[in-house]
Amino acid sequence: MVFKKMLSAFGVGGPSVDTVLTNPNTRPGLTLDGQVNLVGGDAEAAIEQVVIGLVTRVEVEGHDTEYAGTMEFHRMAVSGPLQLAPRQQLSIPFQLPVPWETPITDVYGQRLHGMTMGLRTELAIARAVDKSDLDQVAVHPLPVHERILEAFQRLGFRFKHADLERGHIRGVQQTLPFYQEIEFFASPQYASTIREVELTFVTSQRGVEVILECDKRGGFLSAGHDAFGRFQVSHADVDRVDWAQVVDGWLRETTSRYGSLRSQYGASHGHGHGRGHGMGGMVAGAALGVAGGMVAGEMIEDAFEGDFGDFGGEE
Repeated sequence: MVFKKMLSAFGVGGPSVDTVLTNPNTRPGLTLDGQVNLVGGDAEAAIEQVVIGLVTRVEVEGHDTEYAGTMEFHRMAVSGPLQLAPRQQLSIPFQLPVPWETPITDVYGQRLHGMTMGLRTELAIARAVDKSDLDQVAVHPLPVHERILEAFQRLGFRFKHADLERGHIRGVQQTLPFYQEIEFFASPQYASTIREVELTFVTSQRGVEVILECDKRGGFLSAGHDAFGRFQVSHADVDRVDWAQVVDGWLRETTSRYGSLRSQYGASHGHGHGRGHGMGGMVAGAALGVAGGMVAGEMIEDAFEGDFGDFGGEE
């Protein structure tokens, strides 16, 4: 009997938990529906609570190292305290709202290389080992994400990798402690100016803030560097514009000297961008106009590059 009690304390012969998702596919702003199935063990168990949470893999940059860790970023209790009798079966239905900023893991039914997502179920048992269950989840793009990703494809960009970076982008309203970077190799038509592009979506109920980071090639007299662009789109724009044309405009604006200044100024100082051009650009443009010429451009751009040394780092 004592031996049995010890086994029970280590979770052997204790209650079991199995979560079944009605559909593991979802989108930002929708829900994940399912039920948590509990089965009682050899003895009656006092369940303190049943909690479900979304977990994913996040890159964390340390002082000199970069490592990946599993992070839970959204959780919800599906049950408070309850008594589970021996062998008792109990199903608890749930609807978990998926945060708008949840990263995309799958496009056209294909998992994005580098992305993982799961729903973890925790069964907190009084005075015993907690039980858990993990189910794979696929987060598909919203229509506006899909159009922008399609546009990159139509412009000849090739998908390279996706990951999540811990931290906040300066001047952008984020609710989650990380952001997604979707990386592309530049297509031949942009290869003379860009090596790679990193695309970040920060999504809300109203729309999507699109952040582009272009790895610019160096020219005859200039070193290569990163140029940043920041653009705002509404969910309502989905079928109103030619997205390949819009994305091409964003890339040209971001990589032109003036465009990269504009975008850096806007992102650095928290100015909102309109579709493709914005207030920050006008302010930066006015400053350049007064100082005039190439030299002012060089000086101002250097100042912004310094300001952006920790782009995407912890605030």
